[in-house]
Amino acid sequence: MSTVSPVSAREGGIQQIMDMRAQIIERNQTLRAIHSPEGPSVAGTGLLPAPTGNGAPAPGFADTLRSALEGVNSVQSRAETLSSAYQTGEVTDVAQVMLARQEAGIAFEATMQVRNKLLSAYQDIMRMGV
Repeated sequence: MSTVSPVSAREGGIQQIMDMRAQIIERNQTLRAIHSPEGPSVAGTGLLPAPTGNGAPAPGFADTLRSALEGVNSVQSRAETLSSAYQTGEVTDVAQVMLARQEAGIAFEATMQVRNKLLSAYQDIMRMGV
């Protein structure tokens, strides 16, 4: 009957924990590489913009913000169009009109929340000491 000393049992347990940690880190890096828009070579560095299919850099913050605002504008104009069509009798489905108006309201509210967060971040940055 062999006995295991407490020291070797601890070392074995620590080694198992270290092996599990290494596996978790490896899987985490693999998942980041898979889901990263930059690809595995520059994943997580934030130094290079994500390439697009034609070799041009990905759109910047201003372009992304502009496209989001254009999307909100199109949702609002669609809701306005449906409301006008309902008032003139062209559209008889009131649920479709109400759904479009609710969608426009939520999109506008989300846009206002993003604007408020951006404004707050800007004010925080301006208050920072250099």
